Amino acid sequence: MSAIPAEDPTTRLFLRHALATLAYRAAKTLRDAPEAFGEYRPSPDSKRVVEIVAHMGDLIEALERRFHGETQWRVAQPQAWHAEVARFFAALQAADAYLASGAPMGGDPARLLQGVIADAITHTGQLAMLRRLAGYKMKGEAYARADVQVGRVGMQQTPPSPEFEFD
Repeated sequence: MSAIPAEDPTTRLFLRHALATLAYRAAKTLRDAPEAFGEYRPSPDSKRVVEIVAHMGDLIEALERRFHGETQWRVAQPQAWHAEVARFFAALQAADAYLASGAPMGGDPARLLQGVIADAITHTGQLAMLRRLAGYKMKGEAYARADVQVGRVGMQQTPPSPEFEFD
């Protein structure tokens, strides 16, 4: 049993900040990535990038279902690149809207953070690495300085804080 109360407004605010952080980092990684990036895989037995994004969408859709008290896991068939990216951000918006609504929240907040949300953040890091491996460069930034705002969970984000090149 978690010591983090699900109905505490601070818990909801913290979870919403975690979703906004995920959105900021994912938007940076996916912004301006060409459709060909979705087909990239570093080896023949690796998942395609679009399949990773699809899994991230599955994770966040499951998160919202858990807020409703449902525990069923569903795996969506990966769609085309732009549709899959849109599905992921739509899932973030739906999960954030549920938290913002004040409706009763099912699921243990600590387990949701350590499981579903942390998993999606980990996959975002994988996407950044894969983007560089695929030859679609992106700049780094000091994420602690990023303008992450609760409720901003779409692809549109504040321009990055000072960025830097990787060697």
